[in-house]
Amino acid sequence: MNEKLAAFERLLNIMDDLREKCPWDKKQTIESLRHLTIEETYELSDAILKNDMNELKKELGDIMLHIVFYARIASETKEFDIADVMNSLCEKLIFRHPHIYGDVKVQDENEVKQNWEKIKQKEKGGNKTVLSGVPDSMPALLKAYRIQEKARAVGFDWEKPEQVFEKVQEEISELNSEVKKQDNLTKIEDEFGDVLFSLINYARFLNVNPEDALEKTNKKFIKRFTYMEQKLKEQNKQIGDCTLAEMDVYWNEAKKL
Repeated sequence: MNEKLAAFERLLNIMDDLREKCPWDKKQTIESLRHLTIEETYELSDAILKNDMNELKKELGDIMLHIVFYARIASETKEFDIADVMNSLCEKLIFRHPHIYGDVKVQDENEVKQNWEKIKQKEKGGNKTVLSGVPDSMPALLKAYRIQEKARAVGFDWEKPEQVFEKVQEEISELNSEVKKQDNLTKIEDEFGDVLFSLINYARFLNVNPEDALEKTNKKFIKRFTYMEQKLKEQNKQIGDCTLAEMDVYWNEAKKL
């Protein structure tokens, strides 16, 4: 424990040095760091998807740096400091885990998640509605998944996967009906959104994370497309000048790899 505390103290001291002596670090604000933090979060996500533990360690360090950086900036205006951040987190974790720090009994992970959402509603200054805790700026696919999880936690959900799949089919049918009409792009967009939302719901019932599933498909497509492109180059052909039939030959080869 002393080694961990010493490492954290070392980071805080380095942050103080950077903020006081480095021209770039001195210039940064909470607003200027925001887009960099988002970028670091995506880099962390990449490391997780690649299961690269060494890279994961580095990216976690970058995220930790940003947390310390924000806290240091806030301390300069007496808003809060890193101790306030850590203590606030500890208090929240204790409050939201009464099955660990209290006398509440739970049977499994699902009961823990349900209690979590109910407890958040009771917190002073917490979310006023079930869905208000979902960030507006969250990517739409992830937002849909979190909305559905939160609704489920308070009992608003389908009972069986079969019901959700029927909903998917219903939404696809409604989309096709609007596409055939071809007279209202807004309605087509609305129905397309309903299809995606229902598919994300179905993924949840299959215990599949739709974001992870889509990213795997993205990577698969990139791999196959790159293979096809390389094979055409070996024949001194530009992919944009080839017929679909020519491209399909190598695409089908790539699918077998």
